[in-house]
Amino acid sequence: MTVTDLVSYEDALASYDPVMGLEVHVELGTKTKMFCGCSTELKQDANSQTCPVCLGLPGALPVVNEIGVESAIKIGLALNCEIAEWCRFARKNYFYPDMPKNFQTSQYDEPIAFDGYLDVQLEDGEIFRVQIERAHMEEDTGKSTHVGGATGRIHGASHSLLDYNRAGIPLIEIVTRPIEGAGARAPEVAKAYVAELRELIKALGVSDARMEMGQMRCDVNLSLRPHGREAFGTRSETKNVNSLRSVERAARFEIQRHAAVLSSGGTIVQETRHFHEEDGSTTAGRIKDNAEDYRYFPEPDLVPVAPSRDWVEELRKGLPELPRLRRARLKEKWGVTEHDMQSILNAGAVDLIVATTEAGAPSDQARKWWMGELARNANETGRGLDELPITPAQVARVAALVAAGDLNDKLARQVIEGVLAGEGDPDTVVEKRGLKVVSDEGALSTAVDEAIAGNAAIADKIRGGKVAAAGALVGAVMKATRGQADAARVRELILEKLGVEG
Repeated sequence: MTVTDLVSYEDALASYDPVMGLEVHVELGTKTKMFCGCSTELKQDANSQTCPVCLGLPGALPVVNEIGVESAIKIGLALNCEIAEWCRFARKNYFYPDMPKNFQTSQYDEPIAFDGYLDVQLEDGEIFRVQIERAHMEEDTGKSTHVGGATGRIHGASHSLLDYNRAGIPLIEIVTRPIEGAGARAPEVAKAYVAELRELIKALGVSDARMEMGQMRCDVNLSLRPHGREAFGTRSETKNVNSLRSVERAARFEIQRHAAVLSSGGTIVQETRHFHEEDGSTTAGRIKDNAEDYRYFPEPDLVPVAPSRDWVEELRKGLPELPRLRRARLKEKWGVTEHDMQSILNAGAVDLIVATTEAGAPSDQARKWWMGELARNANETGRGLDELPITPAQVARVAALVAAGDLNDKLARQVIEGVLAGEGDPDTVVEKRGLKVVSDEGALSTAVDEAIAGNAAIADKIRGGKVAAAGALVGAVMKATRGQADAARVRELILEKLGVEG
């Protein structure tokens, strides 16, 4: 199926209702793996962070990571789930080269958290409730690198390299119930849900949830059913989608693809699919005609997990302010519109703006710089705002220099440019580049006199009452001072010298 084998989105929704199921895997930010003491530090030499336990060697016995269990309970509580009084790990048996034990230690019919929900806010302010079926603990697999092919996938590769550093890293899998009733907004709901879940995970402090680094990834299950029918259609499962935009695009593409197949009298194949960032399409992976038999059975080497009710309630009391409530509070405090707040959220700027205000900047100035000059730089360089080499404290210092009259906006942008270029903190950049506003009245007066003398015709117009023409003389002075004059004070001096009231 190619991009051309689609019906329009509108035509698809005219005949069918989409039903989604979203499975999100979150890598926890623990220092050690889920069942052994190996480090989880990133970007280390391949296979340097392994041991007999995570390699599945005979006789090696696992031990549960307490922080991993605590993190799972926090996630469950934040998702309004019931927390199990007693649950077990299970062995999920299947063979794949990146599974060193040939089974994954997971949870099956006894998850640690179940029956919850997450309310998500769509771009127009509508609240959509997504029901959560379960959140369970498991371990990640290793990493396969396929070499010699054109696509980086196993098909066409000459050989594969295996790195087991990631094998055993703690995962929480969060599974929704079927999401119905979203209609044409289904892709938007999928994106909003994953975005809200990411903010929640970050707020809990249990993971950085960096989707581009694989710390959070989403499987998008989608099916269509004709209007008026209750039975679900056959689903496809688009695996490991790793950005918010891609979650939305994958859902939208699959709606159009399913509709094209069904409308032409075809049958949807139950299969996994791969998402392609370059054009937003999906392609077939492996067939899943029947439910896979993983031969689950209780993990014999791990005792059941039975979190006490006192511990659960202690963790509940320690939960941070939930992201949606926090955004509502900040929206009110900052005096911004719903649209502006959504833009700030989409840009990943909420925490940066908060940190900048905590460093002393007024909220309007913090928003101005993060959503203006810095967002532009991030877009141009293909980075997230939080990846820029500038801190909230440095942005607050730039705002303070502007407020003190030491910089104007033009000079402030040059200071930010210097900080981003690695030239030092704002004060160092100001000093190195000689960017302070010229505030010496004598120097300004001389520059104004020269501008008036060099533009006699414009000066005469101003004397004749055309005060707006003063802008040309202000521009001349700003050019002469390399933009380092206070434009408002320059205008005042021009009008004073020409005997005109502003």
